[in-house]
Amino acid sequence: MNLKPVLILLGLALATIFALVCVLLTRERSPRSCQHLPPEQEDTEDGQSLVFADLTAEEMSQVVRYLQGHLGVPLVDASRAEPSENCIAWVDLQVPAKAEVLRFLDAGGARPPREALAVLYFGKQPEPNITEYVVGPLPRPAYHRDVTAHKYGGKVPYHRRPTLAVEYKQIGGFLKSQVFPSAPAFMQQVMEYDGTNLAAVTAAPRGFQSGDRLTWFVLFQNVSGFFVHPVGLEVLVDHSSLDTSQWAVSRVFYNGQYYRDMVQLESAYVQGRMSVEKVRRAPWDGDFSSMKPRAAAAAPFPLQFEPQGPRYSVRNNRVLFQGWSFAFGMSVSTGLRLFDIRHKGERVAYEISVQEALSVYGSNCPAGMSTRYMDGSFGLGRYTSPLVPGVDCPYLATYVDTHSLSDSLRPKKRKASICIFEQNLGSPLRRHYSNLQSLYYGGLVNSALVLRSIATVGNYDYVWDFIFYQNGALEGKVQATGYPSSSFLHGDGLRYGNRLWEHTLGTIHTHFVNYKVDLDVAGVKNSLVAQDMAFEMARAPWSPEQQIERPRLTKKVLDTEDQAAFQLQSKMPRYIYFASNSKNKWGHQRGYRIQISSSAGDHVPEASSMERAISWARYQLAVTRRKEEEPTSTSIYNQNDPWTPTVAFADFINNETITNEDLVAWITAGFLHIPHAEDIPNTVTVGNSVGFLLRPYNYCDLDPSIYSPDGVFFTSEQDFTSCEINPLACLPKTASCLPNFPPFTYDGFRNMSRL
Repeated sequence: MNLKPVLILLGLALATIFALVCVLLTRERSPRSCQHLPPEQEDTEDGQSLVFADLTAEEMSQVVRYLQGHLGVPLVDASRAEPSENCIAWVDLQVPAKAEVLRFLDAGGARPPREALAVLYFGKQPEPNITEYVVGPLPRPAYHRDVTAHKYGGKVPYHRRPTLAVEYKQIGGFLKSQVFPSAPAFMQQVMEYDGTNLAAVTAAPRGFQSGDRLTWFVLFQNVSGFFVHPVGLEVLVDHSSLDTSQWAVSRVFYNGQYYRDMVQLESAYVQGRMSVEKVRRAPWDGDFSSMKPRAAAAAPFPLQFEPQGPRYSVRNNRVLFQGWSFAFGMSVSTGLRLFDIRHKGERVAYEISVQEALSVYGSNCPAGMSTRYMDGSFGLGRYTSPLVPGVDCPYLATYVDTHSLSDSLRPKKRKASICIFEQNLGSPLRRHYSNLQSLYYGGLVNSALVLRSIATVGNYDYVWDFIFYQNGALEGKVQATGYPSSSFLHGDGLRYGNRLWEHTLGTIHTHFVNYKVDLDVAGVKNSLVAQDMAFEMARAPWSPEQQIERPRLTKKVLDTEDQAAFQLQSKMPRYIYFASNSKNKWGHQRGYRIQISSSAGDHVPEASSMERAISWARYQLAVTRRKEEEPTSTSIYNQNDPWTPTVAFADFINNETITNEDLVAWITAGFLHIPHAEDIPNTVTVGNSVGFLLRPYNYCDLDPSIYSPDGVFFTSEQDFTSCEINPLACLPKTASCLPNFPPFTYDGFRNMSRL
């Protein structure tokens, strides 16, 4: 008998049995799927936070229909409106008065009526103007009232209106059909213009005096990252007339020279009387400005997951996390905002909101040297970006859609434009290792909740964060990224920035952001207290012939608004806090400290004709009495008429008493950006971050994070490998699970359509 086949079959059988055993053993050891448990903090609120909720798409549509039927004038869709027509520019929530809201939230009062604020452009009137209406009650509006005069002291002139998307489109058509054809040789031979290969970017403000609407438009190659592809041509368009056929070119700039118009430029070119710098045509991907990775994909980057599901909850516009609760929303103009912020059930702040983002540029080109962008006018909420899971926010974050109505009669849905997540910051919030006397370790991981949105306003992307820590601290932070703005490099351009590419000057500019922080520390009535340190000379009691330089505490109550207005370059006390009328266990006034992270320099000289429009930027911190008639530090109308500002923050500071009053802190943070080679292809967030912290200061009797379930403590005498002693020892059991990563989706290129 031939044993060879038998042995082969036996070997194959043994191999099969071994493989099956390995599979079964591996299957038994494979991690289970992560099981989501409900958050420990149960949300018992019965919808009160909805008093702050953004308008729904249906409510916006109801407001539009009401206005169309009750104003007695034709309203054209803003997406196709001529300047000489009437249209609805935007619709937003009208936040109720604070006193009404507090009666509702705290005293069982009636729910304030739900109302909308509508901004209308009336171009088809004997005296064109901007009018603001409050419309209510929602969801079935039955009344409207004109609040323009009450808010601004009179009518808002029409020339102050923020520029609609359709007006930019009309200006683009004007350039293409009337301006460029008047210089055919130059446009064809120098610009290689084919009707599509140039992109125009607006400067602002628009002129030098009230009533002007003259805008410099910078021409770039229309490629990916076009902001760093200037071609040297800039055109000053006078679009002040409500009749677009009357628009005209006021000046033209090319490669360091000014011309009356394109006809004069063409003549100089044809006659050889101009210096020409022909820019190499870039490929569609932008070449050096392309954000396409230059390296192949490798091992995945680290990811965070929640072994037992999110430890926070989101219901409608309300978030709960580790003792924190707050309502959130998105303003069309100012972006992300919070209301009714509480810690351990007690209100800490009534409102914390972004107010404005300002950039002041320098250049030796006309658009660059005259640009002072006030991004609230363009719309920090309007240009909120859809977020990419895994980059803009952690992949497993909670994503929230928002709706807005601007430049159209129909609301727009932006999917995943807010994200909420808990983040392990990879460092201890507090810790101590004791190797003296007793031997122990105690610590707490720094895990915080983040609420984020990202606004893309032109070339810049602003990452707006509100961060909630377990010790009762709250942080407001903005990180700047996106593309640097640029000018065409010529002449003495290097006085105004760095060369980034062959013809690209990265232009020097500043960033300033302003926040409104309406703190209510242990009640509405607070005072502002400043503390710092001074050295005093003292003789050593045990050795009187020796002197000691002894630090001591200095303390001052700031009684008036003038005392509480700290200009950018002034010395501000290192500890400054809102103090309540109640005391903690140790007899100190309960307070919250304001700590600012900023490297802001001067905004513009105060002698500037437009400084009052951005006078909030004079101050790193200004504390004023809260007033309903001072809801914001600026106005969307200031951008296009900064010479006669609709709202001048400097007028808020009039030396009123601020002791034991309802107070608001206006915080400004900023930094200088001198673009450099590493800003190509675009700017990184590292080092380009500013903001503020609100920190409990004698608000509690001890650090509230000691009650966090994340705490770790063990001694040398304990079995720190035991789950009962050390929760970290449990991780192999509690965290050995497979997170559920849903399929990647992104609607950033689809959700621009109207609902």
